[in-house]
Amino acid sequence: MTLWYEHAYAGGPMVKVAGFPRPLYPPDAAQHGHAPSTDGPDVEAYKRTVSRAGRWPWQTFDQAYSNGFAHGTSGNVSKTGVAGVQRQQDLDDTGWIGEKTFNTLRSIRVPEGKPHAGEMAMDATAQRLINEAYELFGGHEPPPEQTTTVRQAALERAVTQLGIKESPPNSNQCKYTQWYGMVGPWCAMFTSWCYDLENDSPSFLKGSYYAYVPYIVGDARSHVRGLSVTGDPLPGDLVCYDWGWDGEFDHVGLFEAWASGSGSTFTAIEGNTSLDNNSNGGEVMRRTRRVPDQNTVFVRVAEP
Repeated sequence: MTLWYEHAYAGGPMVKVAGFPRPLYPPDAAQHGHAPSTDGPDVEAYKRTVSRAGRWPWQTFDQAYSNGFAHGTSGNVSKTGVAGVQRQQDLDDTGWIGEKTFNTLRSIRVPEGKPHAGEMAMDATAQRLINEAYELFGGHEPPPEQTTTVRQAALERAVTQLGIKESPPNSNQCKYTQWYGMVGPWCAMFTSWCYDLENDSPSFLKGSYYAYVPYIVGDARSHVRGLSVTGDPLPGDLVCYDWGWDGEFDHVGLFEAWASGSGSTFTAIEGNTSLDNNSNGGEVMRRTRRVPDQNTVFVRVAEP
């Protein structure tokens, strides 16, 4: 005589539910390219079901889809979780819940020798939780909340400054030098203002760094304060220019975007520039640049 876990579960008509709430992935599925699932009532329903099916300890169930529940926590049959059910039903034992595993859990009966033997493993409480989850998720995970990165926020702030000029002309007197506490060429102070004032970025600090472009490039090359050199800039990263190819970087702006269809032409929001004077023109402008026209270094700004 075989034991209950040595053959497939006895089956029955699928428990009727509103629909398949969503695929479920435990945290370790991230290494396979799947975002770990958020907590939900469907997880609680599956924990009840798998427990009634003899593959998980009966307890007060939470709604987190853990690695332990997905894959099991030991070789003991009663602790093998979703993967244990999958193996018993000859399914791939990934521990992930797709529609095949979902329908399996709706179809199996509580095995002999277990409380409520012969009943459907998915009981009325689990059925209610599945329906609740379907209302929440509708077949898929909700999209992640849209969050604005520090880089994006700094760039957005820079764009609001377009057209602002120093006053009087050729004085370096402007809101950015006043904020920084130093009067002088202010393109780097402008980028510091965009980052520090908006987001308290760890890479920038009022009155300390950065007011001098070569320091930005030097720190990026040394991976200091979350700066690093990149060949694939994101909107809001910095772009530093060495006009004379002499190793002394003269100017900096915030990278905005590549021109359509181009990998060399881009726009940047820059302070203290003009069409007549790239590095000391006295205005915040959107400039169109080409990478090969000068020594160009893009600097990735880390998120805090």
